[in-house]
Amino acid sequence: MEKRLLKKIEVLRRKLYRYATTRSLVDDEVVELSQELDHLLNQYQRLDKYRQMSFW
Repeated sequence: MEKRLLKKIEVLRRKLYRYATTRSLVDDEVVELSQELDHLLNQYQRLDKYRQMSFW
């Protein structure tokens, strides 16, 4: 699951970069992609935190 999530994050990060360099940063699609990336990053952070806690 972690590898799949990291792959999604990377794909979305690249897509967001392409959009953000060719459009306004307040463009609806740029904002939507940014929010989606934030959501995935938050998921990853929770997963990582849980993994660290279960280590102890």
